[in-house]
Amino acid sequence: MVDYPRWKYLLIAVVMLIAAVYALPNLFPQEPAVQISGGRGATADDALLERARFALEKAGLEYRLAVREGEKILIRFPDVERQMQAADLLRRELGQGYTVALNLASTVPGWLAAIGGKPLVLGLDLQGGVHFLMEVDQRAVIEQLENRFAEDIRVLLRENRVRYRSVVRAPQGIAATLLSEADRERARGLIEDRIQELSVEPGVTAEGSFQLLAKVKPERVREAVDHAVEQNLATLRNRINELGVAEPIIQRQGANRIVVQLPGVQDTASAKRILGATATLEYRAVDMGVNALEAAQTGRVPPDSRLYYGRDGTPYVLKRQVIVSGDQLIDASAGFSQDDGTPAVFVRLNSAGARRMLDFTQDNVGNLMAVVFIERIPEVRIDENGNEVRTTRVVEEVISAATIRGVFGASFQTTGLRSPQEAAELALLLRAGSLAAPVDIVEERTVGPSLGQDNIERGINAILLGFALVLGFMLFYYRMFGLIANIALLANVVLIFAALSILGATLTMPGIAGVVLTVGMAVDANVLIFERIREELRAGNTPLAAIKGGYDKAWSTIADANVTTLIAGLALFAFGSGPIRGFAVVLCIGILTSMFTAVTLSQAIVSLAYGRRRKLATLPI
Repeated sequence: MVDYPRWKYLLIAVVMLIAAVYALPNLFPQEPAVQISGGRGATADDALLERARFALEKAGLEYRLAVREGEKILIRFPDVERQMQAADLLRRELGQGYTVALNLASTVPGWLAAIGGKPLVLGLDLQGGVHFLMEVDQRAVIEQLENRFAEDIRVLLRENRVRYRSVVRAPQGIAATLLSEADRERARGLIEDRIQELSVEPGVTAEGSFQLLAKVKPERVREAVDHAVEQNLATLRNRINELGVAEPIIQRQGANRIVVQLPGVQDTASAKRILGATATLEYRAVDMGVNALEAAQTGRVPPDSRLYYGRDGTPYVLKRQVIVSGDQLIDASAGFSQDDGTPAVFVRLNSAGARRMLDFTQDNVGNLMAVVFIERIPEVRIDENGNEVRTTRVVEEVISAATIRGVFGASFQTTGLRSPQEAAELALLLRAGSLAAPVDIVEERTVGPSLGQDNIERGINAILLGFALVLGFMLFYYRMFGLIANIALLANVVLIFAALSILGATLTMPGIAGVVLTVGMAVDANVLIFERIREELRAGNTPLAAIKGGYDKAWSTIADANVTTLIAGLALFAFGSGPIRGFAVVLCIGILTSMFTAVTLSQAIVSLAYGRRRKLATLPI
């Protein structure tokens, strides 16, 4: 009699039930869909849903279902071709006030989705989509640093009454021109003491002018580039997630590059627009000495000011000097103003921004300060020769101009927003909405959905063929025990897909290769156990003793073999990238699940089949 603990039967039953539930969503394929979301100041309401339906029906485009889900509209289509046609049509019909994005709609039943059941995410090579390799412009990062430090030097010299002629950016760094040798030495001491990120050395001395040359230290440049890449990662991730692109992959590569993959997206022009569209705020002083209406009519604006317009067309003349900008924001959250209950964004600045805001408000209580919203939207169009032309459309508008009623610094609120939804969107964009540095697309690749479908079919065929060969061999060679091994192997595949679904992993072609390899490796443990049982039988042991001895004595060999492979898989995950890491994830999960099914599950089945038989003469092995 082979005694097998009841708690192990219970454990196996619970694990397999959970695995079956979370592997089940993979049987429900996703449907091509178009998602419509409101832009800044626009909402996706029932009226918009009716407009979209009317446009599709007028064009004769068949769709399965069109519904409003919260603040977005989702329209499902029977195939990718109709999805693409509908997306182009809706972009033309709805205009720039709305975002039309390609998406994949889930068909998983509601009860399954409610407990967290979701299908595996398919990678770019299986689903089709666009791939971008983007590079952060390091030169632009250095320029931003030098501009910022140049302004800090000017403020520092003015506050300490050091006479200077100019502080400008130069090819070698920041050049400060002083009026005397004493002024230069004093300025050098102040800069070295107060702005420790700069290294200072004497520059060219000419008649009546003495120059200092300040350079940003290399470690500060590296830190700024690293910060720019990380902020751009957050920017792109939040932007794409908000626009509804299905399961994007956004990750850092090397020191200054970012990989962006958008599965399911085939419109590269739209994808580039999504990636590059960023928003920020600038706080500027209103020029109180100029009549804005008169300036708008005549075009005469002071050289240190500039003409802007509000959302309602109201003109404003604002000072060119920016008080604080979006890159000095630490946090932004949406809420309602305590003064009048209107939607507001509560802003918190870093120390440098807080100091500038405090200095400005101390001197300008009673004057007006304007908030300028700036959105840069890259656009790609095809000219008459078929060439791709890249342009950038910049939207600048004053969202509020309020009187400064008191002195404030690090924390304050911005009002003038149209709705709570707009306040929430603006807060999101401000938290990570401004690219810290420009990015250039250095590599671009599009994978068509037909090629992705072909890869899926090939991958499924590879899994089925490998599965059939292994099942057939085990059944032929080990008979009844081979059938038990095949049941364990099927359970192993269920466990793999359930684990990948729970982890939210992305399945790619290398991942499919990992599944095929795991199918072959999963029976290794059963082969070791069954051969050990055979040896025990040949040594003259009884069938029940042979079963017990086979499982007990094969365990150490199985553990050694799988642990060494697991170490290799972890090394691939740690040092690899992209597809290699995907293969490593599937391999590691497959090793762990195969050890469970090959040893624990198969032993439980064998114990149920033979463990209670006291007079067992032979084993069908």
